[in-house]
Amino acid sequence: MKRVVIIGGGITGLAAAHRIIERKQQGAKQVEVTLLEASAQLGGIIQTRQRDGFLLERGPDSFISEKPEALELAKRLGLESRLIETNKNYRRSFIVRRGRLLPVPEGFHLLAPARLWPFLRSPIFSWPGKARMALDLILPRRDRNGDADESLAQFVRRRLGREALERMGQPMVGGIYTADPEQLSLLATMPRFLEMERRHRSLIRALRKAGVGSTGQSQTAREGPRIEEGTSGARYNLFLSFDRGMQVLSEKLSERIADFDSRISDGHHPPQSSIRLSTAVESLALKRDTTATAEAPQWVIKTDRSETLMADSLCLALPAYISAKLLRELDNALAHELDEISYASSATVNLAYKREDIPHLLDGFGFVVPFIEKRTLMACTFSSVKFANRAPDGCALLRGFVGGALQPELLDLTEAELISRVRADLRDLLGIERPPLFTEVSRWDRSMPQYHLGHLARLERIAACVARLPALTLAGNAFSGTGIPDCIRSGEAAADTILAFLLPILS
Repeated sequence: MKRVVIIGGGITGLAAAHRIIERKQQGAKQVEVTLLEASAQLGGIIQTRQRDGFLLERGPDSFISEKPEALELAKRLGLESRLIETNKNYRRSFIVRRGRLLPVPEGFHLLAPARLWPFLRSPIFSWPGKARMALDLILPRRDRNGDADESLAQFVRRRLGREALERMGQPMVGGIYTADPEQLSLLATMPRFLEMERRHRSLIRALRKAGVGSTGQSQTAREGPRIEEGTSGARYNLFLSFDRGMQVLSEKLSERIADFDSRISDGHHPPQSSIRLSTAVESLALKRDTTATAEAPQWVIKTDRSETLMADSLCLALPAYISAKLLRELDNALAHELDEISYASSATVNLAYKREDIPHLLDGFGFVVPFIEKRTLMACTFSSVKFANRAPDGCALLRGFVGGALQPELLDLTEAELISRVRADLRDLLGIERPPLFTEVSRWDRSMPQYHLGHLARLERIAACVARLPALTLAGNAFSGTGIPDCIRSGEAAADTILAFLLPILS
């Protein structure tokens, strides 16, 4: 029997543990898995809370189905009937300009328009700004030096101009990555736009081609995404959640792991749980046997419960800076590279209202706020409009986002100060004068990795360092994607790597 230890019980670690259990059910019975989580709750930032008939998401409220890993996992878990789509009647978003909420033009995809007439009619951009964006149609493609990296800000200014960056690129992409566009690597985050330029020269031309004559299926990343008719901003037809919130997914994963534990019990002794909560890892070491009959090195894991675990393979499903701390004594170069991955902090503020107390029609899914507007909010979701059953009849639920890489100082505010400033923005932008029924603030310190310029080159150096340490895998949102499907893909890939290493040993 070979033991795998997974450190970190967020969605990545749960996906890795579940993948190993799936493989055990398919015949890989000589591998046992133990998952260690420092906190008292699984799921990481996926946290759903119910209060007074409202369903509050403290972390992510949905996942994108275009990346298939989360949807496929939900189906394998038997959760397909609990999946829900966004409200079909209000698939649009707004952007703030000079204190007003203006609808994002239909067919506008993050950085550039696929449909010219809605773009030309939109008051979001000035006429000089629109003219500069239209130059994208005739500007030459950049002569690229291999895979030379470029920041989002550099790319948007070069192709579409400063106003496109400030009024659309920064708030739209900032809402995804909570990032500083001057530092964000386009190659690591949105390489499809670079591919559009390479293949079609013009982003507008590429997006128009992707949106014309579509049969409803997404195009490949090489051609660009399909543009859904009648939508603006994000492609909201691709976003899914669960009937009782995103925590349904993490709860089902932990339930499936626990159910497997109970089924392998011998009936005479209580089952040994694969999951250990409130168990922080204090140190890692490698036990190497230098004798002629040496077996493979083993990982020595010491926890804050004064226990020592031995593992034949180890997966760190942790923020990069925590992995760096654990690995520093084993490989200082690896720890340094992991420490160089920056993180941004943010907060979500859920606000429950009587619907009659909100003058705005709430005829969309929410709004984003350009940094140049100088507001506390960087975005706000109309949660009870976006998904069904998020608020009781006659009520509404809003969710504000604060902080990120551009406004880290806001996380130093007290809860009362934060709520006061968010309410001031909602008063100015939505006309809400009356106090909410209640508010809940969730702070997420150093939760969002920042894929700065050079990120892909750093990943190559990290991989080279990891290859020097036996049976070690790293997984999580610090490396190749920050969304839930990305985390699931990372965790499952780590599990597959571990099993590929262990199964030849066992055979």
